[in-house]
Amino acid sequence: MDYKEEQQFNEIYEEEMNEINAQLDKEIVFALIGDVNAGKSSTVNQLLGEIVAPVGAQPGETVMVKKYKYKDKIVFVDTPGLDDIETNHSEQTLSFYKEADIVLFFLNAAGTVFSEGEKKLFDIITKVNKKVLIVLNKIDAADDIPLLVKYVQDHTNYQYKVIPISSRTNENMDMLRNAILDILHEEKKDILFAKHLKEKGKTANKWIIAAASSASAVGALPLPGSDIVPITSIQVGLMVRLATLYDKPITKKRAKEMAIASVTGNIGQSLFRQVIKLFPGAGSVVGASVAGSVTLALGYGIKYAYEQDIELDVKSLSLILEKLKQKKLPQA
Repeated sequence: MDYKEEQQFNEIYEEEMNEINAQLDKEIVFALIGDVNAGKSSTVNQLLGEIVAPVGAQPGETVMVKKYKYKDKIVFVDTPGLDDIETNHSEQTLSFYKEADIVLFFLNAAGTVFSEGEKKLFDIITKVNKKVLIVLNKIDAADDIPLLVKYVQDHTNYQYKVIPISSRTNENMDMLRNAILDILHEEKKDILFAKHLKEKGKTANKWIIAAASSASAVGALPLPGSDIVPITSIQVGLMVRLATLYDKPITKKRAKEMAIASVTGNIGQSLFRQVIKLFPGAGSVVGASVAGSVTLALGYGIKYAYEQDIELDVKSLSLILEKLKQKKLPQA
């Protein structure tokens, strides 16, 4: 890198790190809305892969707002069951609806789905907060799930995502995690939540494919001068996100080495076909431009190193990607 390129890189790295640190300093508040038997606590525990909220409450027990803090910065606010809301708690409860980064509105697929009481409360909530995900839980104990989903969509004018899950069997929990991450991404808070997920691999795949798609849209390598900055920004952003996700800090020097290797082609510019065979979803990268395929390979190489606890440098990354080229790595 010449002086100007190095200066640009330093600015990109600092900008990305500042964004990461700003996200990690923020608090995320989830409002959990629904009857006691809708499986709110069990869903939270499945999402994060450990016990965060106690389960087993009986109707009538939860008559006030309860807050569960997870890793200091993530707060789950469990509001009273729909039949248990007392008048003197309604104002306090409404304030949590307003302030929440995401409202998870639970419905019981094995019960009366979207009752009049639920519709009334849903209307109250959506007047003060539009960041609502409708969680249709207990699908393992219900029939004709598509019909139930359509019923809820019909009665909410198709304005909100309806996510059918089973907190008991873990069915579709990835769908719920992704929907949460999408909303938090808009709020610039997704990294903190993703960092504390027990299941990190699928989130990493999502980020890698998104970065590769963005790189493909910008152009192909070798790059004209005007394309270097946006491609580098995409790749550095991906590197620091993955490092934060797996709690493996990456220095400016190491990130610079990786960026140079990707531009010069030392990490392998001919890996696209092997990558899309090995990694689910990778084929969605539009084009297979060199910029996209290199970003894809860079991301999956780094992901593999972190998951296998391999010290990351250009040499180890090259060895990983050589194995990838020979199809000797397990699927993501």
